[in-house]
Amino acid sequence: MKDPYIFDFVQMKDNMIELDIERELVNNVSKLLLELGTGFAYVGEQYLLKVQNKEFRVDLLFYNIRIHCYVAIDLKMGEFMPEYAGKMNFYLSVLDDVLKGEADNPSIGLILCKDKNKVVAEYALKDMSKPIGVSEYQLMDVLPDELKETLPSVENIESRVINNYRCE
Repeated sequence: MKDPYIFDFVQMKDNMIELDIERELVNNVSKLLLELGTGFAYVGEQYLLKVQNKEFRVDLLFYNIRIHCYVAIDLKMGEFMPEYAGKMNFYLSVLDDVLKGEADNPSIGLILCKDKNKVVAEYALKDMSKPIGVSEYQLMDVLPDELKETLPSVENIESRVINNYRCE
């Protein structure tokens, strides 16, 4: 499993929430699939799981055609918390009961956090029987204002390219 995942195609903005990041990942699903690795097929976002008239939603759901299993991703804005492991364990149990076919392997869970404390994650997952991983993710940060001022604008670059093209 990768650690960290680099989502440099998602630009971090002020007041961004998990759903904003999730939407950016889905809007750039081909880049997301490349970052996840080989064999991933996109199933859906906010994938609905119904249990006893209650609704639960998996942030992102994929199917891996190479290892023949569903892969549930739970996206978190902050640091990994131990309760995230219990939630993912629940999702995997439901997915295996409802979606998994006879030829499929058990579903895998991936909790993506902005920050992770490796020791806390290891303790949270220590006695879990389901395959769950915790990784960090990184987004592209917005350039600080002082750096923006030192770089040429898009218009400036375009005009240079056009002028150079005309000169040739």
